[in-house]
Amino acid sequence: MSSQTLTETPIDEIPQIRENLRRAFYSGKAKTVAYRKEQLLQLAYLLKDNWERFRQAFFSDLGRPPLECDFLELSPLLAEVTTAYSNVKKWAATERTPFSPIYAASGPAIRKEPKGVVLIISPFNFPLLLLLGPLAGAIAAGNAALLKPSELNTQISTLLAELIPKYLDPEMFAVVNGGIPQTTKILDLQWDHILYTGGGRVAKIVSAAAAQHLTPVSTELGGKSPVVIDPKCDLKTAARRILWGAFSNAGQICATPDYVLVPRYFQDTFVDALQESYAEFYPTDPRKSDSLSRIITTQHTERLKRLLDNTKGKIVAGGEVDVETKYVAPTIVRDVGGDDSLMNDEVFGPILPIVPVEDVDEAIEFIRGKPHPLVLYVFSKDAKFKAKVFDNTQSGAAIANETLTYIAATGLPFGGTGPSGSGYHTGKFSFDMFTHLRATMDSPSWLDSLIMWRRFPPYTEKSRAILLKVQGKSLPPRPGSTRISRLAKVWKLSVFVAFLLSAAAAWARKRK
Repeated sequence: MSSQTLTETPIDEIPQIRENLRRAFYSGKAKTVAYRKEQLLQLAYLLKDNWERFRQAFFSDLGRPPLECDFLELSPLLAEVTTAYSNVKKWAATERTPFSPIYAASGPAIRKEPKGVVLIISPFNFPLLLLLGPLAGAIAAGNAALLKPSELNTQISTLLAELIPKYLDPEMFAVVNGGIPQTTKILDLQWDHILYTGGGRVAKIVSAAAAQHLTPVSTELGGKSPVVIDPKCDLKTAARRILWGAFSNAGQICATPDYVLVPRYFQDTFVDALQESYAEFYPTDPRKSDSLSRIITTQHTERLKRLLDNTKGKIVAGGEVDVETKYVAPTIVRDVGGDDSLMNDEVFGPILPIVPVEDVDEAIEFIRGKPHPLVLYVFSKDAKFKAKVFDNTQSGAAIANETLTYIAATGLPFGGTGPSGSGYHTGKFSFDMFTHLRATMDSPSWLDSLIMWRRFPPYTEKSRAILLKVQGKSLPPRPGSTRISRLAKVWKLSVFVAFLLSAAAAWARKRK
């Protein structure tokens, strides 16, 4: 696959692209489940037919090894699309509300309706999973969508611009390529929902632009995701899984283990285990390894070099940087303090800082002192240890004895909390994100011949009392009391029986 230059979308065409999407949405073509399934199946075949082309594009943009392409991105994405295809009918079905003696005859229900024309802005590090995964949810929900891939992935974004209109309905789904000028123009327009994945600084810009149109926004922002080590953990498993998580995609993953909190007395033992696994992963010069990605740009590589140049910790593995080839060796740094250069912001590179603390209590306080992370990892065999860390911290996800793979686990939501993001996606959660829950009911006239006529003027004390009894719910016994309000239960039952008898009588009269 020869390298291609990214063709940017002309800025003056963007408003018309949005208008075309809106016109297609209002045509109603996406109302049917059959149309949605057709588009989802086309999306699945877009992946299957072009699997090798995507692999080559990943290697060109990120130097990503084939195994990482398949395991971390393409396979989970295909599973997400096929899950949406298999479940869209069930997800989109109108939902009946719990039974109510007053409103049951009105058939209260929740319609699952598309929000409209949605915008999905994806990052460079997972340019397919974080773009086409949410798109599957948007399609299942019946939306039209504009896709804005990262301009840093020149080959992936070029391939998407070619394939999206070829496989999907070009009236309903479009790609805009380009940098800040294109994104700025996009954000000037009104959308019915925006999903942005990236950094906090740009998220503020996106959110501010969306606020001008009162557009709802979901964000996935990453952050510094910590690992807490219990000295009694399975040390070899912990070392291997942490290193794999920290160095996959050259550390350019929002859920990458960003730093490790380990008891000070256990740091030497833990670092020895890391170095042993490091030697297994990279038995020779990591630069020559076919199992290591490259950094996305020279600018990002220079940023990582500055972090290593300024750290006060001790580099015990790796540390080499070649800006020109965008290479940063997988690096372990021990004795890192809380004020170190590596601890100011998300590292987003193959550098793993080890931060010694006194005990688990200090680790918890350390985590509390920083913005809520996207994910918090704990390695321990002790249920009480895990519960203590998870119960006393906040994070988007709480994962024990594993790294990264939870993102692909079926049925789990993916999202942050506070500074690490808002909202959730993957699978049914993506469908929900792009769905409007529209309340509906249809009240028959004969209800007014029963109790409901008492809502009309002139108001009387008797009407007020009856309506209050019918609508009100009895409270459980007051805290500290063992008394059970049997009278309230009897009253509720009698009201319900009376309602059924009245409804039956009204139906009988109508039959006559």
